[in-house]
Amino acid sequence: METKVYLTGAGPGDIELLTLKAARVISEADVIIYDKLANPEILKMAKKDCEFIFVGKESGNHSVPQEEINEIIYQCALKYKNVVRLKGGDPFVFGRGGEEAIYLHQREIKFEIIPGISSSVAVPAYAGIPVTHRGITTSFRVVTAHETPNKKISQLEWETFLNEETIVFLMGLHNINLITSKLRSLGKRKDYPCAVISRGTTKEQKVVIGTLEDITEKAKDLPTPAIIVVGEVVNLRDEIKWFD
Repeated sequence: METKVYLTGAGPGDIELLTLKAARVISEADVIIYDKLANPEILKMAKKDCEFIFVGKESGNHSVPQEEINEIIYQCALKYKNVVRLKGGDPFVFGRGGEEAIYLHQREIKFEIIPGISSSVAVPAYAGIPVTHRGITTSFRVVTAHETPNKKISQLEWETFLNEETIVFLMGLHNINLITSKLRSLGKRKDYPCAVISRGTTKEQKVVIGTLEDITEKAKDLPTPAIIVVGEVVNLRDEIKWFD
């Protein structure tokens, strides 16, 4: 029996944004190891005897440590032929898919990467916010908001955030006050446009528009998961919004 592990992106939430390739391997899987951000409806595509292993975070419980997830995937590879590791969004966009791939490579387990549509572009699109737009910005950056501005040793060069490119912060709602305060302290004007998009691409999607000065207060009651978009492109929402 030749085993293969499919490190698979589930996309941003809307089940129709799942790729055809992802849908195929899910339908053939012997076991699916999935996280909280993957749409649970996707699991209904699996065959009847497929095993499901949840490794995400549930209310009141800590998430499974990454090292333990790596080992779970490996042990499943020793037992099953087709192993699907299903991850919200894309495996390589803050999904730690690279760590899982390296772990498998070191143990001589064959694997395949199946990219998923990242929430960093899909969620703004569903909110009517293009991350780039001619005449406004020709670039955007995607930032993990888990790394806060007050971290003593940071991989983020916050001083470079002052140009006019769009900034998309993933997983950042709980740190939104720290983020907006840091950007303002660096010199971005207080009325700089911002958006927070909660549960994007799903029927529960909610969009709040504001500025660096007031977005924290405006978005305080939004549920997670949510992303933050900072940039002049936010002002295009009035003309482009379609999903609402």
